[in-house]
Amino acid sequence: MSKVTVWFIRCAMIYFVIAILLGIHMSAAGPVYPYLQIHTHFNLLGWMSMMIFGVAYHILPRFSGRQLWSEKLAYASLYITNIGLLGMALGWILTAKGSGSAVHTLFSVVEGLGIFCFIVNMFKTVKAAPTPPAKK
Repeated sequence: MSKVTVWFIRCAMIYFVIAILLGIHMSAAGPVYPYLQIHTHFNLLGWMSMMIFGVAYHILPRFSGRQLWSEKLAYASLYITNIGLLGMALGWILTAKGSGSAVHTLFSVVEGLGIFCFIVNMFKTVKAAPTPPAKK
């Protein structure tokens, strides 16, 4: 596996552990939990999406019979999505303390940019191959 694939999978597992710990804390804290959004996004964007990105970077080039379009863009996606997700978590912590919605909004845009990098890379990697000529 490529290094970027391994790093996406590692990050996914780290976010999964953190989400589990937040879930345990949430169950003990009661019905009003100020970090529910962090728990949810660490599960969905951290664990699930990063795992999907890592697996996609490994499998989709092989399925399409093409090289990954841009390894630099894959690394940009890795860094940007992690910065975005961690920044969103910081934004929610600050929001729970009375400020931080601007921080959350900024890092939500950063997260979206990282996801967009992944999408562009995958579209360019798996673009349709020409149809083989029909047998006569």
